[in-house]
Amino acid sequence: MPAKAAPPGSGGTDWVAHAILILAVILFVLPIWIVLMGSTHDAATIGRGEVPLLPGRHALENYRAAWERGGAGVPAGRMLWNSTVMALSIAIGKIAISILSAYAVVFFRFPFRRLAFWSIFITLMLPVEVRIFPTFKVVSDLGLVNTYGGLIIPIIASATATLLFRQFFLTIPDEFVEAAKMDGAGPLRFFRDVVLPLSRTNIAALFVVLFVYGWNQYLWPLLVATSDEVETIVIGMVKMIGSEASTEWNIVMATCVLALLPPVLVVVLMQRWFVKGLTETEK
Repeated sequence: MPAKAAPPGSGGTDWVAHAILILAVILFVLPIWIVLMGSTHDAATIGRGEVPLLPGRHALENYRAAWERGGAGVPAGRMLWNSTVMALSIAIGKIAISILSAYAVVFFRFPFRRLAFWSIFITLMLPVEVRIFPTFKVVSDLGLVNTYGGLIIPIIASATATLLFRQFFLTIPDEFVEAAKMDGAGPLRFFRDVVLPLSRTNIAALFVVLFVYGWNQYLWPLLVATSDEVETIVIGMVKMIGSEASTEWNIVMATCVLALLPPVLVVVLMQRWFVKGLTETEK
């Protein structure tokens, strides 16, 4: 009986692909592993310049110290709460504003509709870093410095999310709109009963991206959060690193591990929806 032919793509190229994949995993995972292991050792071990690759015996006390007092006097628990409030508000706010603005641009006919869309789209060239001084001036004049509102409101709109929702809404068949009109559905009912259910996977995918975006914000919270009350975990980790002699590296590493948990949890819990929202073409 003749031997079966090898499937396409198998053979010599497989080990190259696997070798590259393994190397990439090592490059990404090794720093995280070192931080995780370092958070379980005492300050003296890290202070000697050792790179621990095995767990130590001080994990519980290090994480308790990070949670209760932090390395710069601000408990990691409070900073995690501030970052969670900021990231959730930014993600939910961006999605709400973007989906409503995209819905208006696509399904409503009003003067200067195209100009309104391009006015939103052109703000892609003006990120917070470019307009940071006038934005801070407005926030300061409104008395929003050192408040949750000052952290969230200036970066809550998203031209990217508006563009993505608009492109998806353009794929919704006109027959759906006509059927809704024949059933007597108004704009709000059509949005609630038709558009929102069709957009679930897109919303889930954008939520993951926008949550991580909000969680990793550094420059804007550095300007607006002038006290410990609204300090985020990203800012807190930087402030914990002082002079080489005074830095408690074991507490810093424990705080870094705690800072990784919320975004990792969001990605893991919403992984299926995230992949589906990026790859699904038939709604």
